[in-house]
Amino acid sequence: MRHARSATLSMTRLAAISLTLLALAMLGACGARDAAAPGGPGANRPPPEVGVIVTKFEAVALQTELPARVEPVRVAQVRARVNGVVLRRLFEEGSEVKAGQTLFQIDPAPYQAALNSARANLGKSEANLDQAAAQAARYKPLVEANAVSQQEYVNVVTSQKQAEADVAAQKAALQIARINNGYASVQAPISGRIGRALVTEGALVSATEATQLALIQQTSTVYLNITQSAADLQRLRRNTAAAGGAEAKAGAKARGDAGAVPVTVLMDDGAELPRKGKLLFSDVTVDPTSGQVTLRAEVPNQDGVLLPGQYVRVRLSQASLAAAIVVPQQAVTRGTQGDTVIVVADNKPATRAIKVGPQQGSNWIVLDGLKPGEQVVVDGFQKMMVPGAPVKPVPWTAPGSSAAPASASRY
Repeated sequence: MRHARSATLSMTRLAAISLTLLALAMLGACGARDAAAPGGPGANRPPPEVGVIVTKFEAVALQTELPARVEPVRVAQVRARVNGVVLRRLFEEGSEVKAGQTLFQIDPAPYQAALNSARANLGKSEANLDQAAAQAARYKPLVEANAVSQQEYVNVVTSQKQAEADVAAQKAALQIARINNGYASVQAPISGRIGRALVTEGALVSATEATQLALIQQTSTVYLNITQSAADLQRLRRNTAAAGGAEAKAGAKARGDAGAVPVTVLMDDGAELPRKGKLLFSDVTVDPTSGQVTLRAEVPNQDGVLLPGQYVRVRLSQASLAAAIVVPQQAVTRGTQGDTVIVVADNKPATRAIKVGPQQGSNWIVLDGLKPGEQVVVDGFQKMMVPGAPVKPVPWTAPGSSAAPASASRY
């Protein structure tokens, strides 16, 4: 009897639970129909906003970042040109010196004595010349009157010419002695910054060994010796040709004018040097040992920020495209299957495969897949939860930019 009652109660409870679940299911179905029906609670939700740019053709300079070494425009090694003992150092190490400024004083005593001797020898030769000239003048009327023989007159004239030659030789010796005496005062050959003294007072220096005394470097303007892989250079030219055809080639040829190419210097911390340099030339020969091509740029350096031998990176434009489309990097999805962007047409987003070329700052240059006037999504990807659902495109502004409209040419 008890077992019969228990079975009846269990069946009653199961029936009640089933009815409850059925009622909840019916209520959920009604709510879903209400949300989907016109005027339902979900019908007034607006489409999500996404930031877009409008693509267009524009002229683009293809920039390359390369390593470089700083080199002074002029370097002078101050060396001894006479033998002697250094008496004084007359400059402050690490200071700026002017051309012609005296840097070292070598003992001038022996050279001053040689100079005095040369002056005395010149005086003696000039006295001999005066005597020979006077004798020749006296013999001239005598030979005409046949008072002396012709041979005696020839001997007198020859002695005068020898005396003249001796005077010329002594003048040259005097000049050499004066020069050597001047070399005892070592002067700066160029203006620039001088380093440490390589000799001290009391050191014996030699003209034969050309003892180096100091080094002067002119750094108000410096050279940048830039190296670039020949393979990278060829790749850049191929990308230029692929992106712009004949117009790109013409633009690249125009950019080949080295004097018109600006150079931006990047320091070790990534900061840009405010002053721009210019590209002087690009070598046409590839180094067979390294496969590198050498370029040289010139950069103003009045404040001395760039030091000789310093390693920096430079950014320069080696080619240009007359008409190209660029998009921000964040708009491009890169994967193993290729690169894609999301294009909005009639407020509906769609994935588009593209082909990207060189990097241009924070943008990619698009070689294929986009046309001018298309809207490319840059921001708001997380709002597009349902693929193909309508969106509301709004102009995208780059961070830190105050411009309201968005276009590819601004980034």
